[in-house]
Amino acid sequence: MPRVDFRSLPDHGRLWVFPSSRTLKVEESSGVLKEVDRFLEQWTAHGSELKSGRDLREGRFLLIGVDEAAEAASGCSIDALVKSLRALGAELGVSLVDHAPVWYRNGDEVETVSRAEFKRMAGTGEVSRQTLVFDTSLTEVRALRKAGLERPAAETWHGEVFFTHDGNS
Repeated sequence: MPRVDFRSLPDHGRLWVFPSSRTLKVEESSGVLKEVDRFLEQWTAHGSELKSGRDLREGRFLLIGVDEAAEAASGCSIDALVKSLRALGAELGVSLVDHAPVWYRNGDEVETVSRAEFKRMAGTGEVSRQTLVFDTSLTEVRALRKAGLERPAAETWHGEVFFTHDGNS
């Protein structure tokens, strides 16, 4: 069972969020999706096709999901996915596999900063527990549907890591 519409993946589906280091241009987005579709059409684990889907949000966040009820993604299949996305990112001059930065909403824009910079910004009040952040640590389709990719920092790991518990920041 090759690629399916991302929306048809079950809640228990496994999820990976691959953030782009910059917003992709429209033509880049369509090229990325075509390449990812090609990969997903032939993606296998232990010789079995993976029922998988993809979505691109904000021109920056590539979502890959797998219905593991039929066949689970294996270490080798995940490695192949990451290798493919590294190569695709290199062609575009972006990183698609770096989860170290923090992505947050600043007005209408999605900003990317290092964790150290986000911590500094939290300390000075430039960002707060209410700042909308993008949680790239989601691992299940259910969590994405329930809480969303973008939500207040207080509702994600960002709230625990970057803000005090006494209500400040």
